[in-house]
Amino acid sequence: MKHLLTLEQLSPTEINEIITLASEYKKELKKGIPHKKNLNGKTLGMIFEKSSSRTRVSFEVGMYQLGGYALFLSSRDTQLGRGESIKDSARVFGRYLDGIMIRTFKQSDVEDLAKYSGISIINGLTDYCHPCQVLADLMTIREHKGSFDGLKVCYIGDGNNMANSIIVGALKTGMRVSVATPKGYEPHKHIIEFANSFDGMFELTHDTVSAAKNADVIFTDVWSSMGMEDEAELRKKAFKSFCVNKELLDVANPECMVQHCLPAHKGEEITEEVFEKHAGEIFDEAENRLHAQKAVLYLTMKD
Repeated sequence: MKHLLTLEQLSPTEINEIITLASEYKKELKKGIPHKKNLNGKTLGMIFEKSSSRTRVSFEVGMYQLGGYALFLSSRDTQLGRGESIKDSARVFGRYLDGIMIRTFKQSDVEDLAKYSGISIINGLTDYCHPCQVLADLMTIREHKGSFDGLKVCYIGDGNNMANSIIVGALKTGMRVSVATPKGYEPHKHIIEFANSFDGMFELTHDTVSAAKNADVIFTDVWSSMGMEDEAELRKKAFKSFCVNKELLDVANPECMVQHCLPAHKGEEITEEVFEKHAGEIFDEAENRLHAQKAVLYLTMKD
């Protein structure tokens, strides 16, 4: 692995390798065993055109625990914020840093960083996909369920970057996937084409009950992601019946997990009751961002 740009680029073996290494890091930390300083002397630049709590903290702490250094770069603090091209910035950063994690809007910006920088690039989030989050999600599923074999994953809500990456990650690890969105809010066309190539493993519907039936894991996300604030009221009307609630859990398997990438808008995409009942799983998911991030950092930036 030189880069992590999308989950599509990874093989099932590579995904499982990341999860296994992440689990080993987590066990070490729980036992108080320091990690080997495999990234000693390495520097990660972190470009944030979209703000975040979990992404920033997990990458900074992860680099520290592996012996490296993380440098926070907001768009306001760099020439990117004044119009310098990604191509030119990439060629500069590539001479200073060993890797870049970027959280931004356009997937093409991540691709251009990888093309021109000459160093490892990690996609911390784009409008197209969220691979780091879903690696942590997959880690959490395997942690709670023991394996991916025979599981059905359900996603309820906006066909956004989270939906795109959940579809790819779940299918690549052998799980069946059912997605329910309002009409007009389906996942990316390319992702649907990819998913339909897994014969009989993918369902796209506008019926939440049908999607959740016999699910082993239910995912959801906020109705309005960052950059969609102007659409918030329109989206509330479109998504009003796309809430993960007790009635939806009643049609899922009895031991069904609930996952949410956070922050949650309780009372919108998920009820307070369901969130609190499954809070242990949801905050395991949040914690696992740290360990999955460390695995990605090591596998992309090691010598």
